Amino acid sequence: MNQQNSSTREFDTMRPRTNGSALLSATSVVGDDVCNLAEEKLGTIQDIMLDLQNGKIRYAVLSSGGFLGMGDRLFAIPWQALKQDGENKRFTLDIDVERLKKAPGFDKDQWPNMADATWNSSVESYYTTRAEARRV
Repeated sequence: MNQQNSSTREFDTMRPRTNGSALLSATSVVGDDVCNLAEEKLGTIQDIMLDLQNGKIRYAVLSSGGFLGMGDRLFAIPWQALKQDGENKRFTLDIDVERLKKAPGFDKDQWPNMADATWNSSVESYYTTRAEARRV
């Protein structure tokens, strides 16, 4: 990591983080842990995907399952499925480890076409099914 990126990362991580009301830089979110409601670590946020047509964050790319960066599988998590935990500088996702393992994922060298409507629909429905079932 070059000196400029390192100092930027340090600055970004020191910015105040509060539940839902703060603006965060992408660099302050990349690298954050994602845990489930049982406090199990699911992975870390590797990237943020922006929807340029709507001007919103569409997905957080979650890296999970590898060891020291090797063998990680990537998952596009709909941004609205994540909840910020500012106190612990992490995000939570209401999914258990086994369900995440079965989620639509991809390899770091073969990203899907995230603009494809069919792909978007399958990913969105995978992560919203559980939350909607509980509301009924």
